[in-house]
Amino acid sequence: MTTSDDIPPLPEDWQRALAVVAHPDDLEFGASAAITRWVGQGRQVAELLVTRGEAGIDTIAPQECGPLRTAEQLAAARVVGVEEVAFLDFPDGSLQYGLDLRRELARAIRRHRPEVLISLNFRETFPGSAAFNHADHRALGPALLDAVRDAANRWMFPDLSDEGLRPWSGVRFAAFSGSPRATHHVPLSEGELAAGIASLAAHRAYLSALGGFDHEAFLTAEARSAGESCGTGLATLFEVIPT
Repeated sequence: MTTSDDIPPLPEDWQRALAVVAHPDDLEFGASAAITRWVGQGRQVAELLVTRGEAGIDTIAPQECGPLRTAEQLAAARVVGVEEVAFLDFPDGSLQYGLDLRRELARAIRRHRPEVLISLNFRETFPGSAAFNHADHRALGPALLDAVRDAANRWMFPDLSDEGLRPWSGVRFAAFSGSPRATHHVPLSEGELAAGIASLAAHRAYLSALGGFDHEAFLTAEARSAGESCGTGLATLFEVIPT
């Protein structure tokens, strides 16, 4: 049986974090409630979206869907107090691990100089599901972890140094929400959970396309289950990978 000793609290002795995910809505399926907590504690959190999710809604053409989902992500970020949101504009659905992606992620890491990275599960499946994880998620996770090393290495991507972006070796760990290999938890208050639910609700077009999905019931059940496994009332879980 999993106990609170098995899933300790995620370290919070840091000041700056960069949240990097593939699509609008990725952060809102759990991590945004924790972001609410951290912003409320006075920590700096910026968001970086690798795509604009333009291929994510079957009934809306990409040229219309991209701007719509961009606006929804900006609204979701405002709910949890995040003021800085940027997009890399890689194509949705065809993200590939490679030097181009690593370079852009290293550029962002050098620019923001975070101590912590926040992202979404890149393992093959999600907890309690046999469904294969999205290809973009599986490509982004390893690229992000490798970009941490790239950002610290002055001999990788020398064009970044030419831009005035000095190497940064201060990333302590990356935390991936929704992972089947959870190692740490973040306790949540009722208000923080409510903010997380409201941030997902900001993705109105996306949720509408999911049909009868009850996002409030889903996030509440996830937070309660995580809290029970960690010996606290409400929580969200992360796989923490030291860098």
